[in-house]
Amino acid sequence: MTQGTRSVRLFITGKVQGVGFRWWCVSHATHLGLDGWVRNRLDGSVEAVATGPEDAVDDLVEACRHGPRGAAVEGVFVSDADPSEAGPHGFEQAPTA
Repeated sequence: MTQGTRSVRLFITGKVQGVGFRWWCVSHATHLGLDGWVRNRLDGSVEAVATGPEDAVDDLVEACRHGPRGAAVEGVFVSDADPSEAGPHGFEQAPTA
């Protein structure tokens, strides 16, 4: 069975800044073979765009519901994203927006 590709935008709220969330997300997404980026937002949330195999994207979404040790995730809001938003190959931290 051939698996499709999925692209999502995540907004993660709660205590998600100052706890290594971006570094953790890059590490987890890279391990899953995803393309995209993660960044802090001025409102205290974290935003990410991820593209890759459906099951890997689903794994990242589920992992973001917990985050790294020290995080207290209150919500993960998921919407579809255009694959071009993920940027070049790989997963990286982007500047705060």
